[in-house]
Amino acid sequence: MTRLKHVLLIHGPNLQLLGRRRTEVYGTTTLEGINARAQKQADEAGLRLTAFQANSEGDLVDFIGRHLGEADGAVINPAAYTHTSVALRDALEALEVPVIEVHLSNIGARESFRRHSYIAPIAVGSIAGFGAESYRLALDAMIHILCS
Repeated sequence: MTRLKHVLLIHGPNLQLLGRRRTEVYGTTTLEGINARAQKQADEAGLRLTAFQANSEGDLVDFIGRHLGEADGAVINPAAYTHTSVALRDALEALEVPVIEVHLSNIGARESFRRHSYIAPIAVGSIAGFGAESYRLALDAMIHILCS
C-alpha cells in the first residue's frame, strides 16, 4: 500500500480568533472554516493533512518536532512569530521538506515591523494578502510540489 503524502497545516498565535478579531484585516472566515476547506482540498488531492494551532512558540516547535521524518510538506501561518521566532524557523528547516509561508493580510503593506520574516528564507514560497483564500492557494502550491 502506498503511503499518502502528509502535509502539516500549522497556525500560529491568535489565529483561533479568526472571524472575530480585526475582521477588516483578517476577514470573517473562522479557523475551523479554513481547516475544513483545507481538509476537503487535501482529501480531493489524495493527501493526508494534519492541522494544528497554538499560541505558544514552544507548542508549535514541539508539534513540528514530532513530525520529523514523517511530514512531506508544511504550510504555515506563523502569525506574529513570523517576525520574531528563530526557534520556529529552525524547527521548520529541520523538517527538510518544502515549506510554504501563508498570511491572510499582505504583511509587506503593513507596519514596518511586520515586513521582516524569519520564515521566508527557508520557504519555497510565500502567499499573502488574499484572506482565507491564501490558504487555498498555498495548499494548491503544495499539492503541485508533492504530486507533480
